[in-house]
Amino acid sequence: MKKNVGKTDKWIRIVLGVAVLSLVFILQGGLRWIGLLGLIPLLTGIFGVCPLYSLLKINTKKEN
Repeated sequence: MKKNVGKTDKWIRIVLGVAVLSLVFILQGGLRWIGLLGLIPLLTGIFGVCPLYSLLKINTKKEN
């Protein structure tokens, strides 16, 4: 897949992903597993590819 996530977008996704993922350690009971949703923005930020952006033909990555 072609990378379609820009530098600023990438860092926002990583920070947001880590913040949501931390809910696994903060919340109690079954609600804590909602924190696993933080893996989605975290992984898309790390790899620089967002499947939803591909479907919507969005590209925030600046080409050199």
